[in-house]
Amino acid sequence: MSEEILINVTPQETRVALMQQGVVQELHIERGSHLGMVSNVYVGRVKRVLPGMQSAFIDIGLERSAFLHVADIWENRHNGDVAKPIEKVLYEGQSLLVQVIKDPIGSKGARLSTQISIAGRLLVYLPQESHIGVSQRIENEAERELLRDKLQQLLPGDHGGGYIIRTMAEAASDKELLADIEYLDKLWCKLQEQAKTSPAPSLLYQELNISLRVLRDFVNEDTTRILVDSCETYQRMTAFAQDYIAGAIPLLGHYTGERPLFDLYGVEEEIERALSRRVNLKSGGYLIIDQTEALTTVDVNTGGFVGVRNFDDTIFKTNLEAAHVIARQLRLRNLGGIIICDFIDMDSQEHRNTVLEEFRKALARDHTRITVNGFSALGLVEMTRKRTRESLAHILCESCPTCHGRGEVKTAQTVCYEILREIVREARQFNAREYRILASQKVIDLFLDEESQSLAQLSDFIGKPVSLQVENLYSQEQYDVILM
Repeated sequence: MSEEILINVTPQETRVALMQQGVVQELHIERGSHLGMVSNVYVGRVKRVLPGMQSAFIDIGLERSAFLHVADIWENRHNGDVAKPIEKVLYEGQSLLVQVIKDPIGSKGARLSTQISIAGRLLVYLPQESHIGVSQRIENEAERELLRDKLQQLLPGDHGGGYIIRTMAEAASDKELLADIEYLDKLWCKLQEQAKTSPAPSLLYQELNISLRVLRDFVNEDTTRILVDSCETYQRMTAFAQDYIAGAIPLLGHYTGERPLFDLYGVEEEIERALSRRVNLKSGGYLIIDQTEALTTVDVNTGGFVGVRNFDDTIFKTNLEAAHVIARQLRLRNLGGIIICDFIDMDSQEHRNTVLEEFRKALARDHTRITVNGFSALGLVEMTRKRTRESLAHILCESCPTCHGRGEVKTAQTVCYEILREIVREARQFNAREYRILASQKVIDLFLDEESQSLAQLSDFIGKPVSLQVENLYSQEQYDVILM
């Protein structure tokens, strides 16, 4: 399936859209003020060890301390059969070489590991390991063994460290593999030298910016074109490609059209749709996608789709279409963690198996690690998608200041009754001459109309006048009771 990569650059942010047959499949956004930290290597200082959680907080120079779990301490995993408790491995004030494996998400700090890995174009270097692994996306066992043997022969006899062979290495020449080995070796030697002299906390190695990561990680045999709308970024990418990925140079193009690149390809509209809870299906059905802190739920509905044969057939066709759309939405919105998909209930086991097979097939195009557990007893598909960075909604949006993330606001009537109770409370405590209600237009209108009798009864009950004042800047839930 042919792929195009569009890169839109402004001084504040870089946005990357991965297109397949003219449809946006993935969106990546990197802002100058919030650069991603995954793969960055730091000299950190142990701030606090928590034996009860078997974890530690590490100061790496960020606003929030990063989190290191005992399972992510490499020396502990590879030192005998019995893992030591964290309090026997780390102590407060200790300097430690760490790598970020998960960006800070929400209220959680970055997650760290002491196992260092440095990604190249064809290989990932693991300086503390000794084995050679192969990407799981290369499924043919004979091909995997062939690649292992090929790399083993290219490595010098005294060479230390292990490697993971990336998918791009399948068609790579010996010369390209050797260039990658040399590049990664230089990088690791430089990093070690810096680590000896740098105080904690210090940044030793920063991951490539997103425009260069596109060349290293996204370009494959299906990529037909990479369009960049910034001359400076285009030149930087061309120089990087000349040194490391010569095959990508013919694919690079500088877009100079008058119409904005993302407008031309309909990416801006797709971004807006990706922020909506509702996703319409071509058949007339729709999805409702809700993100919570713990998990994401996807609900499939038939909507206006009535089918042509029978109800079971309608449900089956809606679920089949939904399986492909859900897989695309997970990539597009970068939804991670636990995901629950509530397909429409199907009586036929054959239909369930077919939908699950289609779903797995659609998810196979995703570069992120995914596990699908199949249908549960309640008819839900439970799955996980590895989360290393914020979702699209978390990058572009914030909680609504009116409803504070609830997704709903109290009705004007509910607010009216809250105000009436508040005035009764105030009247029992203070002997005011008059009470004035400051509230939104809708709440005041209700007091003047439907709830005018309630207001009059309250005034009689407390024996004091109650006046009204509209505050146009107040949200529906905001109000004040002023004692005059």
